[in-house]
Amino acid sequence: AASDVAHQFDSAEQQRQSSMMGIWIFLLTEIMFFGAVFVAYFVYRGRFTDAFALGTHQLNLQMGALNTAILMTSSFTMTLACLAARANRTKQIVQWLIVTIVLGVVFLGIKGMEYSAKFEHHLVPGPNFHFNTEHLSEGGLEALVAKVNPGNFQMFFGFYFIMTGLHAIHMIIGIVILFFILRMAQKGKFHSAYYNPLEVTGLYWHFVDMVWIFLFPTLYLLGRHG
Repeated sequence: AASDVAHQFDSAEQQRQSSMMGIWIFLLTEIMFFGAVFVAYFVYRGRFTDAFALGTHQLNLQMGALNTAILMTSSFTMTLACLAARANRTKQIVQWLIVTIVLGVVFLGIKGMEYSAKFEHHLVPGPNFHFNTEHLSEGGLEALVAKVNPGNFQMFFGFYFIMTGLHAIHMIIGIVILFFILRMAQKGKFHSAYYNPLEVTGLYWHFVDMVWIFLFPTLYLLGRHG
């Protein structure tokens, strides 16, 4: 419909192409942003392998794996919302967007539980950080603990909170945007000829999910044994 085309565009197709180019340029800057953090992590991990391996063993693998499954499912439901728009199924768009939002909130809830455990065990970088050798040695890690410098061990958790924290901020932003998109969907704004905002938001959501798919093995699996 003509009303769907903003005044600065000549056609719906031009509007769609412009929005797609815009989101891809934005995502490219995001890739460079996260890429720099990953490079820094791997540089220091290469220098302090034992400390970072010990840090990895302190993360909750089950929660990390569950969150990975949750985000991959949310990417699927986001895709289903876009497919519903193409098929002019307004009710289904709303349903899949709600499921996507719920999955995003559950992810953040689990991440919050992980953060809470780190505060409880004094593994948050800062004045209250505690290198508890007795607690850290659980699970046959005595030999690893003996070789680790407490400062380097603390550095791992610095990276952990920076990397997962930045990801969580992007998740929160994504959920807020999804609420606006949901409101538009409830008003029947999206149909097969116009669903640009939904498609662009979907690409952002997929990107955030993809970042986690790299974060999970980097933080939770690398250096883990036994």
